[in-house]
Amino acid sequence: MSSSRAHVGVDLGKSRCRAVISGPWGANDLRPQRRPVYDGIGAPGLAAADGVAAALAAILPLRERLDEPISDVSVGAAGAWAAPEAASELAHGLARAMQVPVSVTSDVVSAHAGALGGGAGVLLIAGTGAAALGIDGEVATLVDGWGPELGDFGSGSWFGREALRAVLRASVGLAPTTVLTDAVGATIGGPAAIPAWLATDGPLPRRLAALAPLVLDAAESGDSVSVEIVAEGVRLLVASAVAASAGSRDVALHGGLTAHVWFRSALDRALGAAGRAVAASAGDAIDGALLLAERTDLPHERFVHRAE
Repeated sequence: MSSSRAHVGVDLGKSRCRAVISGPWGANDLRPQRRPVYDGIGAPGLAAADGVAAALAAILPLRERLDEPISDVSVGAAGAWAAPEAASELAHGLARAMQVPVSVTSDVVSAHAGALGGGAGVLLIAGTGAAALGIDGEVATLVDGWGPELGDFGSGSWFGREALRAVLRASVGLAPTTVLTDAVGATIGGPAAIPAWLATDGPLPRRLAALAPLVLDAAESGDSVSVEIVAEGVRLLVASAVAASAGSRDVALHGGLTAHVWFRSALDRALGAAGRAVAASAGDAIDGALLLAERTDLPHERFVHRAE
């Protein structure tokens, strides 16, 4: 079906706010044309204090980048799952400000819709944080996404934390020696420098996640300590995916850790051994946001807050 409407899809995370404009496109186009329209600073999350105000401040600057009329805005926002009232408030606030219909859902819901094309299955996210969302008919289960203090098991920040623990324990003879000592030392200094590095300004989960590739590379090269850390991380991620499963066995993967070829292969094998089929991801969170703007008949609809 052809359309002359232009849609705006927004992925609002805690560190970054991205937006694209989609369409208009012609009858012979299989997919709408997308182009980036905004890339700015994110917001702390809708569940945080003044979360709605922060989200509006993060999104509204994109108005200055729009050089054509738009028909609607669809947002996947961090924190919307835990704070549905705030998500509804954000939808109404954006609709007033943008003067177009707005839909708001959780960023994990929009990512699920994008990855699985609006269908059933599990989305397993392994990035700075970690979460698994399973949607199948009337059943929807979110596992983890609890943040670095309480969860995010198998995430990049989890791997970084485990690397520092391994280095500190090895430095006092409580654990085997590991090549992580030199790898971490080249990045942040020796074991004695770790406490000061942890206290440095800047988002700690992201800084910890930046250490994750050191662990994955060391495990790939055969370092026994790193191999054990990765095996546990894979086990935790697969457990989350299985716990989020309902009727469907399909699991799509998102997140920066899955770009590591060796780690992705290990994760794929473990999911297969758990009876899950790794599905090719159909799209990203912005694809999902745009899909949810167009479709109200998807199983994700119960999590979408709409305003005009």
